[in-house]
Amino acid sequence: MSSVLYQVQNNIGYVTINRPDVLNCFDYETLHKLQGVVDSIQLDPEVRVVIFTGAGEKAFSAGADLKERKTLNETEVRRNVKAIRDVFNSIAALPQPTIAAVNGYAFGGGFELMLACDFSIAVEVAKMGLTETSWAIIPGAGGTQRLPRLIGEAKAKELIFTARKISAAQAYEWGILTRVVNKEELMASCEEFAREMMKNGPVALKQAKYAITQGMNVDLQTGLAIESKAYEITIPTEDRLEALRAFSERRSPNFMGK
Repeated sequence: MSSVLYQVQNNIGYVTINRPDVLNCFDYETLHKLQGVVDSIQLDPEVRVVIFTGAGEKAFSAGADLKERKTLNETEVRRNVKAIRDVFNSIAALPQPTIAAVNGYAFGGGFELMLACDFSIAVEVAKMGLTETSWAIIPGAGGTQRLPRLIGEAKAKELIFTARKISAAQAYEWGILTRVVNKEELMASCEEFAREMMKNGPVALKQAKYAITQGMNVDLQTGLAIESKAYEITIPTEDRLEALRAFSERRSPNFMGK
């Protein structure tokens, strides 16, 4: 069976890292397959929200496959690090909203996959952390950059420098998680959140995400210019006119993403 599973139901794309026997760790083959799935999502107008999760009940992902790493020479290690960095960058750049459904351990690269998603919802028993410095390396798939932007420099340094593993409750308190739920409620909670977003215009969602993401690390005036250009894209859409018709007819709009 494939190490990455993908299906689309009701405009939601479900991506599952399918290596539960090794805590859904990333080997090179898995990264290659994940990149292919993400590339296909990027171009699929039917997918309006994407949910990433791990197979089984123990782990979202425990990061890099260390058994594979032991067999690699330095060139191959660099290849793997580039592959995981590239695929997580591709996930962060997806135009659709993304949710990490964190069903268990999320360490190293697994934590960085969470950070590449727009939102993370975790089960109460989940443990997570950027543990790379305990292996004499550093987070190499966005952790040193995305985490401080999310929770601030000092707290990010604390987690990375200590390689500390934290609970879901603490991750929520620090602003890493969107919410914490019971194990039985995880996927339903993610789907409910996805449906709440999908009630709105698909083009508008993509442009809002683009404006926020691109504007985060520029000055205010540049950010406002980005927002203005993103707004312009929504004006000629059929969905904008449908929203106005639905308002006047006192009904819910039927958005088509056009």
